[in-house]
Amino acid sequence: MKTIEVKVNGLTIGGTAPIVVQTMCNTHTQEIEKSVLQCIEMADAGAEMVRLTTQGLKEVEALKEIKRKLIEKGYNIPLVADVHFSSDVAIAVASVADKVRINPGNFAKEHSVAKSQFAKFIEVCKANNTAVRIGLNHGSLGERIVNLYGDTPLGMKEAAIEWLKMCAENDFHNVVISLKASNTIVMVTAYRLLKEEMERLDMRFPIHLGVTEAGNGDMGRIKSAVGIGALLADGIGDTIRVSLTENPVNEIPAAQTIAGYMAKEMAVGKYWSDIKAINEQLEAGVKIPEYKFFECDWNSFIIKASCLFGPLLLDKKIDDFNVSCTIIQRDEIKSGTNESATTSVEISKEAIEEFKENLMQAARRKFTQPEYIACPGCGRTLYNLEETFNKVKEKTKHLKGLRIAVMGCIVNGPGEMADADYGYVGEGAGKVAIYRGKEPVYRSVPQEEAIDILLQLIENDANKNRQ
Repeated sequence: MKTIEVKVNGLTIGGTAPIVVQTMCNTHTQEIEKSVLQCIEMADAGAEMVRLTTQGLKEVEALKEIKRKLIEKGYNIPLVADVHFSSDVAIAVASVADKVRINPGNFAKEHSVAKSQFAKFIEVCKANNTAVRIGLNHGSLGERIVNLYGDTPLGMKEAAIEWLKMCAENDFHNVVISLKASNTIVMVTAYRLLKEEMERLDMRFPIHLGVTEAGNGDMGRIKSAVGIGALLADGIGDTIRVSLTENPVNEIPAAQTIAGYMAKEMAVGKYWSDIKAINEQLEAGVKIPEYKFFECDWNSFIIKASCLFGPLLLDKKIDDFNVSCTIIQRDEIKSGTNESATTSVEISKEAIEEFKENLMQAARRKFTQPEYIACPGCGRTLYNLEETFNKVKEKTKHLKGLRIAVMGCIVNGPGEMADADYGYVGEGAGKVAIYRGKEPVYRSVPQEEAIDILLQLIENDANKNRQ
C-alpha cells in the first residue's frame, strides 16, 4: 500500500522510503547517562529511531537532557517518547520528542474527555512538527471499544480508524499507526482490516509493524518474522520493530534481516524470488514445498525461513514444509594473499526439526510447547526481566499448551497478556503480581518468591482439574 510520507527529525517513514528499523531503550529514562549510552549503542548498531518510556513529567525533562547530550556527541537520531494514559505528559513531551507514541483511548475513561485532550495534543504536535504514532495493542483497547466490538481484530481496526479520522479532521497528517498483538493471527488480521479500511477511506498513513511480547531467543525472532513478514508480503508496513526480551541492541540485526529480505521493491527483496520458487512447487501439485538456504549464521536462517514459510502456514496455504540450510562463513584472509577461505556447515536434522516446531507454533498451526508472552522491558520495569523470563521458561517448559506471560510492569502488563492462562507481572520495586487469566490471585509478592508461587498456582489448578 502506497502511503504518505511522515517526517521524524529528518527521517522519512512511508512513501517510497526504505523500511525504517527502530528499537526501544530498556533503561530508566531518568538515568540519563545510561540512556544516552544505550541510544549511542543502538545508533551504532544501525537503529534509525529510538523510543524511551516517558511515564511522567520528570521523564519529559530527562528526555530533553538525553536529546541534548546525544546531539552534543554527534548523534541526532530521532527520539520517540512512549506515553501511557497521561494526556498531560503527552502534551508536555510533544514539544520535546521528535515523535510521541500514544493510545488516545487511554487518555480518559470518558471518550469525550479523551477526544478533547487528543485535540489539544495534536495542536502542540502541529506547532512543533512532532510526529505521532497511534499505537493500539490487543488487550489494551479500553472498555468502550471492547463493549462495542469485543477484544478483537475488528475492535483494534475500529479504534484506530476513529483516531485517524480525528487527525484528518484536524488537518494533522504526520501520523503513523500500529495494531500490535502477541498472537500472530490476531496481529495480521487486524492490520489487514486496517489496510482495507484505510484504502476505502483514502487514508494513507504509514504503518508500524511489530509482534508485541514476542519473547526471546529463537521463538522471539521466529514469531516476529512470521507476523511482520506476512504483512510486508502484502505490501503493508513502513517501519518495524522486533521486540525481544533481551538486550534491545539484539533487536536491530533481527529487524534488519527482515527488512532486507522483504524489501519493498520486488526487484530488491530476495524473498520474492524465493516465494516464486515455492509457488511454482505448489502450482505443480507439490503438497510439502521445500527450499534450501545458504546463510552466514543461524539467526539469518531462521528469520528468513520464517518469513518465507510462516505466512503460508499462517494463511493455511500449506500444512507442512521441508527446509535445509548450509551456514557459510568466511575465515580470516590467508597469509600473503588477498583471498579468504570459507567454511560450510550443514545444519543438523535435529536443529531443523526444532526450528520447524517453533515455526508451526508461531504460525498457530501446531502447539508442542508452552506459549510464552513476554514484553521486552523498558524504563517502567523494576526487576531483571530477561533473567526472570529465562527462569520461568526453564521451570515451565514441560507445560505443553499453557500460555504463560512475564510482563515488566503493571501499566500495560495485564492488558497485553490478555490471552495468557497465567501471568507474572511486575508491580514495583521487588514486588510482583501473579495472575490467573485476567485476575490477580496474589499481589505484592516478593520477587524472590514469585516464580515458586506461580508454579504452585499452576500445579494446584492442574490437580483440581484432574479431580
